[in-house]
Amino acid sequence: MVDELRPIAEILAEYSSSHERQNAKLAELSHLSREELQVYSDVWVKMETEVRRRVIGHLINLAEDNVELNFDVIFKACLEDPDARVRRQAIEGLWENEESTLISALLNILITDPDEAVRAAAASALGRFTLLGEHGKLRMTHVTRIQEHLLSVIHNAGETETVQRRALESLAPLSIPEVRQAIRDAYESRNMRMKVSSLYAMGKNCDVCWLPILIQELGNQDTEIRYEAAGALGSIGEEEAVPHLINLGNDPDTEVQMAILQALGNIGGRRAKEYLQHSLNAESQAVRDAAQQALSELKTSEDPLTLQF
Repeated sequence: MVDELRPIAEILAEYSSSHERQNAKLAELSHLSREELQVYSDVWVKMETEVRRRVIGHLINLAEDNVELNFDVIFKACLEDPDARVRRQAIEGLWENEESTLISALLNILITDPDEAVRAAAASALGRFTLLGEHGKLRMTHVTRIQEHLLSVIHNAGETETVQRRALESLAPLSIPEVRQAIRDAYESRNMRMKVSSLYAMGKNCDVCWLPILIQELGNQDTEIRYEAAGALGSIGEEEAVPHLINLGNDPDTEVQMAILQALGNIGGRRAKEYLQHSLNAESQAVRDAAQQALSELKTSEDPLTLQF
């Protein structure tokens, strides 16, 4: 067993730069056993902070490039790393992990971690679990715990704006009165950043009650507000929004134009498709590409069998 575990220690002990050869060695750290993780941890604690940051960053990239690689046991261990950046990277590395056992760790980080960016990352990560809960794929006890903690953060006057925004956005998928009220309170606040998040949350909430607000905000002078309103309307997917989105099609901001095209692709319908086809002749290459992408996604949604070919 000792001989089998030695390569793990050697990989970490010799790691000192970001050369491709060494990155390839890191792939051998995939799917570590409990015994292997202990060896990893023993070497890990002796490594310099900057090296640990580079290692975990490369592990994230490797996992993104190759779905067969899995470093989740390492990322979980790094949730308690003394360096805030490493802890935040660990949360990022777990972005696809839907194990309910991760919930308690994320909630603990959300409430107790001293670093704002780490708490915000934990708040965002909890969003995939609220979505699972809304779709009935997570036990109600878990959903209730997450809901209570996120609402507590939103209502905590001592918490930072960034963490509260991420908490609101993650809470949004839950279709319960407390969540709708939290979204409305954020929208009606005088804080522009919270208002932006409230519009994003309205889209995640997918309730048609937000349509009048979102349609109205398409005319806001603030570019980011228009962008989020368009995206939220696309998420809700009601054809009632189509003519309002088309009216904003010549928005002076290219990113807003692209958000409108994506929203129209999500909503679909004859008028949306006609406008997307018309946008294929736009002067901006970015807009033409966005229109083509939206049409492709619309075609796929209308005929899912096209995915087979």
